[in-house]
Amino acid sequence: MDGSTAIGTGHIMRCVLLAEMLVQAGASVSFIMRMGRGHLGDWVAQKGFQVFMLGEEVFTQSEDADKVIDIISEIGSDGWMIVDHYGLDEQWEQRIGPYVKHIAVIDDLADRRHQCELLLDQNYTTNLEQRYHSLVPADCRLLLGPSYLLLRPEFLSMRKHMRKRKGSIKRILVFFGGSDPTNETMKVLNALEASQISGLYVDVVVGTANPVRVEIEEQCARSNYHYHCQIDYLSSLMNEADLSFGAGGVTMWERCYLGLPSAVTVVADNQTESTEAAARFGAIWNMGFYDDVYVQDYVEVLDRALLHPQDVVEMSERALQLLGNSTEAGLHPVVKTIMEG
Repeated sequence: MDGSTAIGTGHIMRCVLLAEMLVQAGASVSFIMRMGRGHLGDWVAQKGFQVFMLGEEVFTQSEDADKVIDIISEIGSDGWMIVDHYGLDEQWEQRIGPYVKHIAVIDDLADRRHQCELLLDQNYTTNLEQRYHSLVPADCRLLLGPSYLLLRPEFLSMRKHMRKRKGSIKRILVFFGGSDPTNETMKVLNALEASQISGLYVDVVVGTANPVRVEIEEQCARSNYHYHCQIDYLSSLMNEADLSFGAGGVTMWERCYLGLPSAVTVVADNQTESTEAAARFGAIWNMGFYDDVYVQDYVEVLDRALLHPQDVVEMSERALQLLGNSTEAGLHPVVKTIMEG
């Protein structure tokens, strides 16, 4: 599992969440991460986990596996290796296999073969049941779709107190992930200024991996917006917001889970398919790929939300329909499978 300013922090966040669930169920969890600007290794360690950092050098899968095997030999392992990395496939997994009891994979690309016993893809796509058909062993357990979304306890709790939205736009949430490598946050802030709409309450959230967070904080101060950095109360801000600007990925599903209408910008290739599928379902508004999204586009979607409150209400309802069957009680199926294995 890796994360950085360049590639974002989504992998880290979902792995830490899963690790916390496993610890609560009685497991012991260690992390293996690669160094890089904004890697958040220290933050993971502060969460109480043992963290092993690999260097920034570029390795082949075989070389990388050898380094991981050295770590496994040091700490010992008779349990699961959980892999969340787009650059690793069955070659790496086959090399690791003899040194661990089981392998689980978290993926959402379905673009390479895996040698694993469990695979989680929590995204919504139109060909959900077929996309891994020839990519995993026949006996691999597949957990596919938003019903298997890894949700932090704060979201499960907030869902019980979720407010029904009526379409009026008074409060806006801006959050494009922990690092926001394409700087969409500043685009939206500029759009809010350009719109000259007054009276809006604006929450702006960034992570410590965001390279321009100081500039964003200064802009928020000038505009009287509310700045938040590396927070643990995002669900509360989502519940209070009437409209959100954000990226695809895990936070898109979290917004849907709380029925928050959102304009979604695709900031990485792996977000394209699920964002398009969610938009076809009517759960979000798809802004498109970030290269083609400009300040004026954000102004126009803001105007659309203000002028068409019924569209906003319908988007909220469709988002709730899409995430309506997400796991809400008991052990998550991934946790249950790992603890039973």
